[in-house]
Amino acid sequence: MNRRTLALTTALGLLAALPAAAEVKVGMITTLSGGGASLGIDTRDGFLLAIEQAGRDDVEVVVEDDQQKPEVAVQLADKMIQSEKVDVLTGIVWSNLAMAVVPAATAQGLFYLSTNAAPAQLAGAGCNPNYFSVSYQNDNLHEAAGAYATQEGFQKTFILAPNYPAGQDSLNGFKRFYEGELAGEIYTTLGQTDYAAEIAQIRASGADSVFFFLPGGMGISFLKQYADSGVDLPLVGPAFSFDQNILQAVGDAAVGVKNTSSWSKDLDNAANAAFVDAYSEKYGRLPSIYAAQGYDTANLLLSAIDKADVNDDAAFGAALKEADFDSVRGSFSFAANNHPIQNLYTREVIKEGDVFTNKIVATAMENRDNAYVGDCKM
Repeated sequence: MNRRTLALTTALGLLAALPAAAEVKVGMITTLSGGGASLGIDTRDGFLLAIEQAGRDDVEVVVEDDQQKPEVAVQLADKMIQSEKVDVLTGIVWSNLAMAVVPAATAQGLFYLSTNAAPAQLAGAGCNPNYFSVSYQNDNLHEAAGAYATQEGFQKTFILAPNYPAGQDSLNGFKRFYEGELAGEIYTTLGQTDYAAEIAQIRASGADSVFFFLPGGMGISFLKQYADSGVDLPLVGPAFSFDQNILQAVGDAAVGVKNTSSWSKDLDNAANAAFVDAYSEKYGRLPSIYAAQGYDTANLLLSAIDKADVNDDAAFGAALKEADFDSVRGSFSFAANNHPIQNLYTREVIKEGDVFTNKIVATAMENRDNAYVGDCKM
């Protein structure tokens, strides 16, 4: 063997020994600090669990904290697209951040897979072939709450939510399926922690029930203050107001409250049972809806990677659209505007030992798509 052949053989051997470069690079922008941190942490942990379980070395995930600030999210997205050269973006929890990032990202040819935020603007006229919401459309869980309130015979519900895209979608969704009259309708400040004025309005309104959408620390503050206020009206809310993290902070005051969700830890399917066990074992806590959505998003992505090149927009989009994975929600498919068709459930807050959690008590809506399919012209 001459020197040239030996050198070439040695070089090839060294290259073979190096780890293979990731074929797909994912940029996860999510909230890891501040009052909404638990939502982003669960999103990240659910997503990374699925990647780890798959044993894949062809997917690299870059995670950054958006600090729940639109301007930070935009800066991170620009960095990930221009410097990190990511193929896919994901992870944003808050709809105002999604509206700041998603349209520009998809316009540059990036795929965006939403683990949570799914504002109406991106479901209707603003839909895009490269944008998939794996979670829901923002209105969905609130639509189910409106249907539940009607079924329960509530006639004068007071409704409130933060003044940002998801809050506006939430009240619109509730009203779409609620047949009673409103005792009041107010938008609070995003990030608000003092609800004395709102609770006073509820007390004076003549309401027979209250619907509220206040995710993260906002929900914790409201529920504690409501419990201390002596106002004894039934509460209804979406899962975001009663997720695992909120329940542990609120405690007994939440027991018995009904809330609506697309997922629950007691959903009876093999994929969900395995997910709940694996997540609980790895992280030492029960998963939330955010974790479940992050997990499903990663598994959807993996299923598409196995079928198509991420650089071939048409083929990769078609592979995502197939939704060929075992969702923790059981039956799962995409509507024409790339948002889920799925069941929505009514849950009740319970206490299992020392842990507050939820159990399904009814199916609120079957195979629900969303109100904006007809406005999407893809």
